[in-house]
Amino acid sequence: MDDLCRYARRPVAFLLRYVKLQPVSHLIILICVLAAVGFSVSTQYAIKFLVDCLAKGTPGQTSPWTALALLAGFIAADNLLWRVAGWIAASAFVRVTGDLRRALFEHLMGHSPSYFSNRLPGVLTSRVTATSNAAFTIENMFIWNVLPPCVATVAAIAFIATVSLKMAACLALIAAIVVVAIFRIAAKGKSIHHDFADKAAAVDGEITDVVGNVMLVKAFGGLAHERRRFRDKIGQEMGARRRSLLYLEKLRLFHAVTTALLVTGLLTWAILLWEHNAATTGTVVLVCTLGVSILAATRDLAVALVDVTQHMARLAEALRTLLVPHELGDHPAAVPLARAGAGISFEDVSFHYPGGPRVIKNLNLRIRPGERLGLIGPSGGGKSTLLALLQRMHDVKNGHILIDGQDIAMITQESLRAAIAVVPQDISLFHRSLIENIRYSRPDASDEDVRKAAAAAHCDFIKTLPEGFDTIVGDRGLKLSGGQRQRIALARAFLKDSPILLLDEATSALDHESEDAIREASARLMRGRTVIAIAHRLTTLRNFDRIIVLRDGEVVHDGPPSELIDANGRYTDSIRQKVSDRRRHEDAPIRTFAIDA
Repeated sequence: MDDLCRYARRPVAFLLRYVKLQPVSHLIILICVLAAVGFSVSTQYAIKFLVDCLAKGTPGQTSPWTALALLAGFIAADNLLWRVAGWIAASAFVRVTGDLRRALFEHLMGHSPSYFSNRLPGVLTSRVTATSNAAFTIENMFIWNVLPPCVATVAAIAFIATVSLKMAACLALIAAIVVVAIFRIAAKGKSIHHDFADKAAAVDGEITDVVGNVMLVKAFGGLAHERRRFRDKIGQEMGARRRSLLYLEKLRLFHAVTTALLVTGLLTWAILLWEHNAATTGTVVLVCTLGVSILAATRDLAVALVDVTQHMARLAEALRTLLVPHELGDHPAAVPLARAGAGISFEDVSFHYPGGPRVIKNLNLRIRPGERLGLIGPSGGGKSTLLALLQRMHDVKNGHILIDGQDIAMITQESLRAAIAVVPQDISLFHRSLIENIRYSRPDASDEDVRKAAAAAHCDFIKTLPEGFDTIVGDRGLKLSGGQRQRIALARAFLKDSPILLLDEATSALDHESEDAIREASARLMRGRTVIAIAHRLTTLRNFDRIIVLRDGEVVHDGPPSELIDANGRYTDSIRQKVSDRRRHEDAPIRTFAIDA
C-alpha cells in the first residue's frame, strides 16, 4: 500500500483514484446531472415561449397549450433526471468511501510500532473518519452544488446570446471575473481552514485519550484538571472555526454585492431593448428569469466552493498524517520462512530508537532449536527491544538476525510472525468475546480447538462466566483480572502452535493460588519449542537451559541457571564480579536481582 504515499499532498488525485473504480456509475450520474441542468435552464426559455404565445398580438399560430406542454415536459425531465442521478449516487458514492476507508486502514496497519507510539490513537481514528467524510462530502458537493451552477451559468449565457450577443459577452466576462475572484479569495483562506482541521482533530484525539485512561483520571483526582484542559482545547477549536466561518462570510458578501449589481444591470439593459422594440415581453421575462438563475447559480457556487475548500483542507490534512511511507516493508525479494528447527542467531546486531542512544550494542547470540533461554537485567537494558527486533517490529541498524539461517529482513513479515507466538506482559484484548480473542491467533481454528487451548492454559474461570466463551471482555479486557488475561494470552499461544515462543514477564500478574497450575501450563507450552523468556522472578527460569544477563544492550553473562542463582535466589559472587569488571570504569551502581524483585 506504499503507493498511496504519492497522494499525501494530492487530495484531488487521491479522491479520483477511487472514483475511477466506479467509472460507469459516475458517467451515468454526470450525464444525468448535465441533462437535468440543461432542461432546468431550458425551462426559462419555455416560459418565455409561453409568455409570447399569451401576449396580445404575438405573431405566429403556435397554441399556448403546445408551449405549456413543452414547459411541463422540461420540468418533468429535469426532476426525473435528478432522481435517477441520486438513485445511482446512493450506491456509487458509498462504494467510493468504502474503498477509500479500507485502503487507509490497510495502509495504517502497515506502519511500524514507532509510528503509533508518536501519535494519539484517537487522532489517527479521527483522521480516517475525517478523510472518509470529507471525500463523501466533496464528491456530493461537486455533483450537486458545484457542477450544476457552472453548467447553468454557461447555458444561461448561451440563451441570453439569442437576445443580445453584447449582453451575453458582457455577462460571460463578468461571470468569469467573479469566479476567478472567488477562487483566489477562497485559496487565500486555505491556511485558516487547515488550522481549523488541525484543532478539530486534536479535540477528537483528546477525548479518546482521556476516555481510554478514565480510571487513571479518577484514581489521581484529575477530573478538574482534564475539564480545564478540555475547555482550552475546545476554546482553540472554536476560535479556529470562528475564523474559518467569518472568512467564508466575507466571500459570500463579496458575491452577494456583485451578483445583485449584475442582475440589476441585465434587467435595465433588457427593458431598454424592449422600449426600442428590440425585444418582446417574453424576452424581458427570459432575461429576468435567467438573471435570477445566474444570481442563484453563482451564489450556490460560491457557497459550495468555500465549503469544498473547508472539506478539502480536512482531507489534505488527514492524508498528510496517514499517508506516511511505511518504515518496515517486505523486501522485493522476500520469501516465506522455510520452517526447520527454529534456531535463532543474532550476529553483530546494533539498534537505537530514533533520536536515542544505542539500546543493543554489537550483540552476538545463538539459540539452538528447542532451547529455552531466559533474559534478565535492569529496566532499559534492551530485553523487550531484543524480542521486538526478533519479530521485526523494528529493523536493526547493523548486523543480522537469522532464523534457521534465513535473514529475517529477507523473509515476508506475515510468515515470520506466523512462526512466533508471543505472551506479553501487558495483555491486549479486543472488545469482543472470549472465543474471538483466543481464536485471534488462528482465525481458522474450530470451536473445539479453541476450547482445548483454553483448557491447556487452565482458563477454568470461563465456566463461571454467565455467557461462557461468548462473554464480551470489555475494552482491552478490563472485565477480566490480570491473571485471567494472561491465561487467555497463554491459550492464544497454545492455539497458534508456533515453533518459537516469546514470553515477556508472562506470569507476573498471576495470583499464588493459580500460579502452580499456570507454571505447569507454561512448561507444557514450552515443550519442543525454541523459547526466549524475560523474567525478574528468577525462580521461573530455574528449569531453563541458559540465562542471559543483559545490561545496556550487552551480554554480561551467559550460562546455565546454576551458575547464576545461589540458594537465596541472588546473583552469585562470581557473576556479580563479572558484571562489576565490565563496568568498573562507570559510576553506575551494580544491581542484584532477587527472586521476588
